[in-house]
Amino acid sequence: MGRAPRVLIGLTLALLLALAWGSASGALGLSPWALLSGNADTLSTQVWWQLRLPRLLLGVAVGAMLAGSGAAMQGLFRNPLADPTLLGLASGAGLFVALWIVVFQDSAANSLYGQFAAGFLGALSVCVVVFSLAKRQGGSAAVMTLLLAGLAINTLAGAAGGVLAFIASDEQLRQLSLWGMGTLTHALWRTTAIALVLMSLALWMLMRSASELDLLQLGETTAHAAGLDANRLKRRIVVATSLGVGLCVALTGVIGFLGLLVPHCLRLWLGPGHRLLLPASMLGGALLLVVADTLARTLGAPAEIPVGLLTSLLGGPYFLYLLMRRSPSC
Repeated sequence: MGRAPRVLIGLTLALLLALAWGSASGALGLSPWALLSGNADTLSTQVWWQLRLPRLLLGVAVGAMLAGSGAAMQGLFRNPLADPTLLGLASGAGLFVALWIVVFQDSAANSLYGQFAAGFLGALSVCVVVFSLAKRQGGSAAVMTLLLAGLAINTLAGAAGGVLAFIASDEQLRQLSLWGMGTLTHALWRTTAIALVLMSLALWMLMRSASELDLLQLGETTAHAAGLDANRLKRRIVVATSLGVGLCVALTGVIGFLGLLVPHCLRLWLGPGHRLLLPASMLGGALLLVVADTLARTLGAPAEIPVGLLTSLLGGPYFLYLLMRRSPSC
């Protein structure tokens, strides 16, 4: 068996173990064996079916989407420090969702689908702006423009979000505050089902781009000579990333650093080949978010820590470590 199947099988088994642990852990302890054998009491069955299972599935979808998007963005910009959060995609999606909550709260227009659309449009708008700015530059200048544009958009989105928080009602302010920290608390079957369908579409679009991303690493000129339509590839990744990140932010708030931490670590371990890196990142992102969410539910039980805080506490120090290393591979 080759290396790639071993890596993917290992990550899949680790994810299944994390899901079993997540199913059993929480304020109410559940036995996976009792659930599988049908010997669990009615309360345990209802808690698992109505609360735990949709939450775990949403964690898998969001983790896979964020990490897969991060791997694709790193390959697209040929920069291992690119991710949806650093580029401002999550902030843009978050700003549009916050605007939707404040403007349409207590209105018939304030629906789950409207929140989805707001997150997608926010991420897509930011992605188009950042991509247009970086496209005017070349080489290292493009990377610098990319990061500076993401920093500017994050700052502007934070300021605009502060204005919305200032004018929001007490109920809206609490909703914005909890949602902004990142949480899977509000996972329901109807939201999880929609997320699984749309994120699967976005992930499929990213997986279709694996071979082309490998070719793009040789440079746009060489890739074009080999028959690659770079503009079509960029459009596909832009749409897939914006759709996926927008949905993630609309459903769970901003979960930081997951799109940077997982694909960067796996890139250092597995190499730059996207046919292995993309699926490994998706599995690794799902694994990390399921583990982080289980810890968020159990460390302070019966209270719950927002999972976005845990991922930021993990990713922030790692990002500083990368900056201090100043390694050519980073």
